[in-house]
Amino acid sequence: MSSWPRSRTFAIRGSLVVTRRALLGLVAAGVAGRLGAACQLAPPPAETPAPSPAPAGTGQPVQATTPTAAPEPAGLATPPAVATPAAVPTLRIAVDIDPDTLDPAGQTTTTVQNIVDFMVEPLVRLKPDGTAGPGLAEKWERSPDGRSYTFALRRGVVFHDGDDFNAEAARLSLARTIGPKLTVPLRGPFDATLVEAITAVDAFTLRVALRAPFPPLISYLSGTQVGIVAPSHARKFPDSNNDEPVGTGPYRFRERRKGESVTLDRFDGYWGKKPYYGRVQVRIVAEAATRESLLLANQVEMATLPPASDLPSLQKSGTLTVLLAPTSRTAFVAMDLTLPGGTPLSIKKVRQALNYAVDRESIIKSVLFDGATPLDGPMAPTVFGHTSTGPYPHDPGRARQLLTEGGTPQLQLKFIHPTGRSMQEAQSAQVAQAIAANLREVGTGTDLTGYDWASYLAAINVPEDKGTAHMHLFSWAPGFLDASQQMAQFTRGSWPPRGLATSHYTNPRTEDLVDQAAREPDQDKRQQLYAEAQRIVWDDAPWIFLWVPSFPIVHSTRVKGITSLPTEKFDAVYAEPG
Repeated sequence: MSSWPRSRTFAIRGSLVVTRRALLGLVAAGVAGRLGAACQLAPPPAETPAPSPAPAGTGQPVQATTPTAAPEPAGLATPPAVATPAAVPTLRIAVDIDPDTLDPAGQTTTTVQNIVDFMVEPLVRLKPDGTAGPGLAEKWERSPDGRSYTFALRRGVVFHDGDDFNAEAARLSLARTIGPKLTVPLRGPFDATLVEAITAVDAFTLRVALRAPFPPLISYLSGTQVGIVAPSHARKFPDSNNDEPVGTGPYRFRERRKGESVTLDRFDGYWGKKPYYGRVQVRIVAEAATRESLLLANQVEMATLPPASDLPSLQKSGTLTVLLAPTSRTAFVAMDLTLPGGTPLSIKKVRQALNYAVDRESIIKSVLFDGATPLDGPMAPTVFGHTSTGPYPHDPGRARQLLTEGGTPQLQLKFIHPTGRSMQEAQSAQVAQAIAANLREVGTGTDLTGYDWASYLAAINVPEDKGTAHMHLFSWAPGFLDASQQMAQFTRGSWPPRGLATSHYTNPRTEDLVDQAAREPDQDKRQQLYAEAQRIVWDDAPWIFLWVPSFPIVHSTRVKGITSLPTEKFDAVYAEPG
């Protein structure tokens, strides 16, 4: 979260200066509406009268009063009346990250994917419960051997440029995604080594043939990175990004001001339910405190990731709705098991002891302000394949006993964490300090060090026997909601530099179970295989298992219809005045 001091002040319209703390107090007292009205930016002068903007979030234009015209000098003709354009109902959203690209194939973060999802739709749509539902494909079938998927596509759909959506358009778009010349950071397994052929069987039937079974394909196809773009987009940008994507979504690209905003207009040719708001403006506001202040001053209707310490005040404001959305992210302390010269963390009892030493509930309450849920297994409950295998309760006595049994009643460990880049659940330094305090209570000291993100990543993303720290604070979310993604963190094949399994943990039985599950087409059998693998990992304890952070979304009570997805995404397409 933001590292700005809590007394940071903000100037609005040049003369009004308020503190964020004072603004929170005003909101709690029920006067934010009046303050917001006073804080609106002054509009530029206009030559012709314009309608007054509606109160934020209502979307209803109010017609301005036309001033009485001055008499014309004799001999001059009266100019024809000029029609005044109606105000466009606009939903304003504040997010923290400026897009590197708006091309669906180039996505790297869920924040930017939220923007792209207004414009581009995938074949399969992720539902709020994490399951897959119809998108541009109405239904699909898998072959008995699991190597072929046939999709029945939706009819009557057009792209923003007027071209029809059909099987050939879908084929071109997916073929572009797996093309070797296009950089697709989240392409993952969906590449030419997996995909044998993509075929337009007829006008509205698409077939994807695989070289080997890949059970989570449907879940993968719900991702933004494989959203379907128009043939013109696919042909014009075969090996580069298009920052004005042409999709089939309910909104179309209008303009982008780099570092400031992205503006989208409602697409009136949309095949589905039409959104209420004619325009969506996504404002890029890096600091959490500033996003919060804009929301409190009624200058945006919605903001993501406010300061965690302010969540209690925001929840009590009466004018705001706070959503603590479930996610698929896991927060943990990775213990490097392969340090040069050996490490006491290679002893299982020692790793288990450190798990018992940490008071997760207290840290969640005091540092995260109840914005997380303790882990009860190696993955989040929103991920397919999750099995509850825990918890590790806070038990300092048990921790001391295990440390003694492991031959290490006193330890001194190097513990590193990132700085200058906030972990989603809280400031990483605060979390690391709280964990270090818990460990100190059971006789384990820590040399706690913070690194900027680039240096931190360089320190942890190293091959075996090259690490320099015993432990590091980290969080990770799978690319899609399937255990095949999460359990890769506990396999040798994902050790750096090939992946981010930075604990360098492996267990032959776990490796075998994960490999079997990746090829098993029967979902019930996959669940059983992953359940056994998770029980082994939980007992082996290569991580200090912490929690699943929530994804905080705050919006005005004057707006309703804003929901979330378990992939750290919001859904505001069908937002409307409340």
